[in-house]
Amino acid sequence: MNVIVDFSLVPIGTNISLSEYLTACKRVLGDAGLKTTLHADGTIIEGAWDDVFAAIDRCHQAVNDLGTARISTTIKLATRIDGELTIEDKVKKVAERTETCKPEESNKRDTPKTNKVIRKTR
Repeated sequence: MNVIVDFSLVPIGTNISLSEYLTACKRVLGDAGLKTTLHADGTIIEGAWDDVFAAIDRCHQAVNDLGTARISTTIKLATRIDGELTIEDKVKKVAERTETCKPEESNKRDTPKTNKVIRKTR
């Protein structure tokens, strides 16, 4: 079964910068030959269920090997058995629908005026 996973791994009790740990995980995913898309708060992974979760396990191992004792991971996943499921198809469908949709007329209301507060400094 093919799966798309939105995966976020956060080492706990480490340096302020997480790039070393996330780079190690990114290498694991690349070595696994999985399709990935990095975004601001994680990575989207596409592939066979067993391959994706084996790679996530290896990501944890790689980050543990860097001296991290605790890891918090968030996973959202999507599967589909009635057709093919790809990252590109999901993004393309939304893009096509947003191009064909016309923005709804918004109710024009007067914006309430706000009172400005002026603070005195000593």
